[in-house]
Amino acid sequence: MRLRAFAMRGIIAGMDASTARLLLAPETLALIDGLPPYDTIEPLSFGSRLRAEGLDGGLVAAVLTQAELRLKARAKLGDFASGMLFTREGLEQATRLSVAGRHAARYRDAGCTRVADLTSGLGVDAMALAALGLAVVAFELDEATALLADHHLRLWDDAVVVHADSMATVRGIDGVDAVFADPARRTGRGRRHDPRDYSPALDDVLALRDQLPALGVKVGPGIPHDAIPSSAPEAPVEAQWVSVDGDVVEAGLWCGPLARREGHAALVIQGDEAHEIAGDPLPGDPGPLGEYLYEPDGAVIRAGLVGPLAERMDARLVDPTIAYLTSDAQVTTPFARGYRVLESMPYSTSRLAKALRERGVGRVEIKKRGIDVTPERLRPQLKLRGTEAATVVLTRIAGRHTALLVEPLGR
Repeated sequence: MRLRAFAMRGIIAGMDASTARLLLAPETLALIDGLPPYDTIEPLSFGSRLRAEGLDGGLVAAVLTQAELRLKARAKLGDFASGMLFTREGLEQATRLSVAGRHAARYRDAGCTRVADLTSGLGVDAMALAALGLAVVAFELDEATALLADHHLRLWDDAVVVHADSMATVRGIDGVDAVFADPARRTGRGRRHDPRDYSPALDDVLALRDQLPALGVKVGPGIPHDAIPSSAPEAPVEAQWVSVDGDVVEAGLWCGPLARREGHAALVIQGDEAHEIAGDPLPGDPGPLGEYLYEPDGAVIRAGLVGPLAERMDARLVDPTIAYLTSDAQVTTPFARGYRVLESMPYSTSRLAKALRERGVGRVEIKKRGIDVTPERLRPQLKLRGTEAATVVLTRIAGRHTALLVEPLGR
């Protein structure tokens, strides 16, 4: 494989190209691969030992950083992390491998053959596409990151990394029949929540649909619903929010043949299992507190599907503005965490403290929604003593501030 270079705009890189080339040297790769796991060493003393053996201080810092990042990357990439190289910024934005595989399957199932990855980063999504037999043109604007992506994609003959501004180049690449993009959503000042501030901007990416209708975009899970393009019979759009083991990790906009349905969906991944709920983002109906309380998964909440979930569960909202559900019967669902309601009371610190003391509670988990309380400040005010543990939910029920003592149900 050959890294291709085109004209570029100015950029800010987290790693310079010379450091990337140093890391990619065979002797450096061998050194990194031979390091003990990062969590088994004391970095300062281990680094001193390497420098005493004659290694350059800059090289020692670089290889120890890679050992640290490989350890952090295992949560996203599993065993694949042990053979990869990282920048901190690239790892932060990299797609989890389990989710990247699902991205790639959309393109395969839609009959796509050659995908342009407009913002490949370290190449995780491009790797997933290539692993399913699709040809990939992976664009990366940062030279150092492009060099690392090229290393990661070296095993696939039909994958090429292009060091270029993809938005200025992709329309001139022959044979591409689909597009994937994961625009940068972070700067030195923090995350970018407005899609117009993505790099490249979301509207600019979506404008490629006129030439390449099979277009997918990974976006932040907090994307405003009014920023999602409307569906049309000839140009459907599916917005899917994804959670992994309880953490909402992304949303995806899937256009044209990549859309499996129109509207919103929530994909909930728990271990090796995945469950999906879809529908229109409609509010549910409120009702009285029942024997059970349910906390919808974050992907369901972000997708606006609490109402459809309530209908599926034969449940109701505890308040028109609060994403807690309640029912009179226990329901097993992958889309919500369930609790048995033990006690309900109007919320005040003294009243809650008294109820917990009466139960001998010394350890408490505090969950809150729709009420201006900081659990870290509240906990010492409760002056808990005892041997029992409890879960407290602070929320609004029918507009009133309420404290619930609850017992988690088994998954």
